[in-house]
Amino acid sequence: MRKFNFNEGEVLLIDKPYKWTSFDVISKVRAHIRSQLGLKKLKVGHAGTLDPLATGIVIVCTGKLTKRINEFQDEIKEYTGTFHVGATTPSFDLEKEIDFTFDTSHLTEALIYEAAIALTGDFDQMPPIFSAKKVNGKRAYEFARQNIAVELKTRKVTISEFEITRINLPEVDFRVVCSKGTYIRSLARDFGEKLNCGAHLTALRRTQNGNLRIEDALSMETVLDEITQYAGSQKDFLPIDDTI
Repeated sequence: MRKFNFNEGEVLLIDKPYKWTSFDVISKVRAHIRSQLGLKKLKVGHAGTLDPLATGIVIVCTGKLTKRINEFQDEIKEYTGTFHVGATTPSFDLEKEIDFTFDTSHLTEALIYEAAIALTGDFDQMPPIFSAKKVNGKRAYEFARQNIAVELKTRKVTISEFEITRINLPEVDFRVVCSKGTYIRSLARDFGEKLNCGAHLTALRRTQNGNLRIEDALSMETVLDEITQYAGSQKDFLPIDDTI
């Protein structure tokens, strides 16, 4: 049975469920730890937001190890996923309905591979308007959902690897290794522009964060069960806390 010391600090590698926000993950973990172990206060944070429609690695740090969050955020990330070419959405993914469709009869495998090569390296990337980027103290998506136009600034990103792993038009599967702050939804937009037919993201999974790989991540259910089992082994030592 795994042993924990959440105040001294733990790093939990969680495979985020589909349609959960990263905040949902840390809220659930924090509440479960507090209720099971009778802790009045506990510092919990995550090392990098993952979109609700994505799955994969979310690093959750507790206690004193929340000091490592910036370290984890700065590390390279690996993603796998699927682009749908020939159609766009305002959010660059499935959060919004398709707004425009385009002819794809000109597409060839060579053009698709060339687009991936063209988007490999260092460049300035424009974040999606439906993103958590701060604009005048508010999240960009708050303006977007009210149809209020705002000006976002580009940021330097690095795509060190961009591999096309399957082509079955209109679907194109990929694997990307990239720097901190890269938006794969924006990469979908850029990919579609390179192909002259638009594209949007239909599936995304974060498979690596630095040296941490998805194979080592645990489901939410497993993490919560491990915490419950540990708490049960400590029941004779837990503090009484009637406020929880």
